[in-house]
Amino acid sequence: QVHLVESGGGLVRAGESLKLSCAASGSTFNVNWMGWYRQTPGNQRDLLASVISGGTTTYADSVKGRFTVSGDNAKNVYLQMNSLKLEDTAVYYCAANVKIGGVSNTYWGQGTQVTVSS
Repeated sequence: QVHLVESGGGLVRAGESLKLSCAASGSTFNVNWMGWYRQTPGNQRDLLASVISGGTTTYADSVKGRFTVSGDNAKNVYLQMNSLKLEDTAVYYCAANVKIGGVSNTYWGQGTQVTVSS
């Protein structure tokens, strides 16, 4: 089991920055992937950015160049968000994937609200 707790959400103006943090606890030694998703009402949860245990990062086109994901030894993952836009308003979720004996499980945080105003 992996427990994830996000923090850092809030209200900002368009063009400003915000940094989200996600703290992992529990069986983190089996975490091989961590990432950030976001979801708006009535829509699916979309993957924004991820980092694997080797440090390789990937980004959705919608945030590439504005958001930066980083992590430290599968204990914490961060999302630095710059040049925020109104359409970045959403609930942001941290996720972690654990693979044991060929079986993968994904764990989720409770989500943190990010609101971007004009």
